[in-house]
Amino acid sequence: MKILLDTQCWLWWIAAPEKLNQSARRRIADRRNTVYLSAASSWEIAINYSIGKLPLPEPPMQFIPPRLARDAITALPIKIMHTLHVADLPRHHKAPFDRILISQSITEDIPIMTVDRQFELYEANIILAG
Repeated sequence: MKILLDTQCWLWWIAAPEKLNQSARRRIADRRNTVYLSAASSWEIAINYSIGKLPLPEPPMQFIPPRLARDAITALPIKIMHTLHVADLPRHHKAPFDRILISQSITEDIPIMTVDRQFELYEANIILAG
């Protein structure tokens, strides 16, 4: 199974896995699944870190790549088709990073794991993690 983690799920997986439900933790840990973190999430983390909204034990450049490698999580690049598809999404969600994640989920046909119930308003395959 393929799974795209939203930013919050990945951060909880790293720092507070008990906030994810048991099914979500099992799916992320199952090495038979291909788990993705979008470049949009790393971008969101970097921005929030740089403006002081997201404390991390080390800068994102040192924080994110080793944890992706440790957990066998694959980086999902942002493609032009992902960005263009955002224009076709209904405006249920205004957060640009969430909108690109939803677009990636839909265009790549990868279920997205999230704790955000607003994602259910889109025609994406949602895995609720909380």
